[in-house]
Amino acid sequence: MSRRQFLGAAATGLAGFMILPSFTIDGVRIAPSDRVVLGFVGVGQQGCSDFRSFSSCPGVQVAACCDVDSIKRERFRRYVTGWQKEKGMPQRCDMYEEYERMLERKDIDAIEIATPDHWHALVAIHSLQAGKDVYLQKPLAYTITEGLAVQRAVRANGRILQMGSQQRSSAEFQQAIALVRSGALGDIKEIHARVGDPPKPLDLPEMPVPENLNFNLWMGPLNDPKIHYHPDLCPPVSLDPEKNEQLWGAWRWYQETGNGYPADWGAHMYDIAQAAIGMDGLGPVEFIPKGYNGAEWATMKYANGIIMQERPYRDDTDSQGIKFIGDKEWLRVARGYIECSNKKLLEKKQETIEKGQYEVSSPHMQNFIDAIREHKDPIAPVEYGCSTNTLCCIFNIARELGRPVRWNPATLNFEGDKEAAAHRLYYYDYRRPYTLPYLEKRC
Repeated sequence: MSRRQFLGAAATGLAGFMILPSFTIDGVRIAPSDRVVLGFVGVGQQGCSDFRSFSSCPGVQVAACCDVDSIKRERFRRYVTGWQKEKGMPQRCDMYEEYERMLERKDIDAIEIATPDHWHALVAIHSLQAGKDVYLQKPLAYTITEGLAVQRAVRANGRILQMGSQQRSSAEFQQAIALVRSGALGDIKEIHARVGDPPKPLDLPEMPVPENLNFNLWMGPLNDPKIHYHPDLCPPVSLDPEKNEQLWGAWRWYQETGNGYPADWGAHMYDIAQAAIGMDGLGPVEFIPKGYNGAEWATMKYANGIIMQERPYRDDTDSQGIKFIGDKEWLRVARGYIECSNKKLLEKKQETIEKGQYEVSSPHMQNFIDAIREHKDPIAPVEYGCSTNTLCCIFNIARELGRPVRWNPATLNFEGDKEAAAHRLYYYDYRRPYTLPYLEKRC
């Protein structure tokens, strides 16, 4: 059987139980027009967490999953079929090692992407080209040019993309954004945003690749000979008995494979800061790294005079959060927490800082499903994710260069800074045979 015949047979087989007049979940009848069928790419702990959130959205079905680790694929399949059985749905979740094969299926409406960052752009763009809507875990991409390519792909293909920046859908952050925008704090002069440490050079020893992992496929477009397998990069899991990941994938903490906390949490906290001060789609114009001329904190300057520093937002904690400082009042916000110097500005006050092991964000997923049904931009569209991704990349570029870096958000240009434009976080040559569609270098 040829590859195309196999894919056709797989799609037909799924249609046998998916394309029905309607189906019922928890006694609620779901019409075919309201059904959204998902495929998942990347089913480690974040992908599994996202599935749990999507599973609470009415009318959602899961048809397939893809991962370079066969054990993680089987674990995910068990989770999905167990949920389907509990809800009285037909039980099936097909598994793929190569996501391109899954994208050829006509019965899948949208793709959820929770891969390592260096795969985000390619999987997202290929999904968009295949006519799928996309829920993409943050950050948007590993480099600036990748993020801009995804942005172009969304608009060129007329699809919906929701960033996994679920704080946009959280009540405390929505309230903070609204208060800053309303002028209740006065003119914002300064923002303190704690995100965490930058990435470091890869220092893990090379170890044998397990049989269940296709590490060459995990590498994908990465083109750095220093990268090799270590279980911290791809946390192992087991079945029968089930033993899940003991840590988050350490690829994010190394500069050859990730962007550290500035991308991991900066994609959340800087994203909220930009939303509050009206800089969605734009960003700072100057980045000054910590330590330059004795600077105690890394600083980002906006054209309107606002400065944002990577520093604690409270004196009594080093966890992630934001402090907005206006000429009238200040406001602090973190997950599960919001506080203002003027208590009357807050309807309620909750001072418990919660930092869960997983990021469960059902309202954000529901917003994506609603956006698909109405074919309109979600609460965290691609332009917002792209500008925040650019910010996070330049933050690390300035740090690695050890000097200030200027950026023009309007022209997407380093203003003649050839050293910054040559940095890998602006652009790097993909490993063959991978190529980046919608590539447009401006520096």
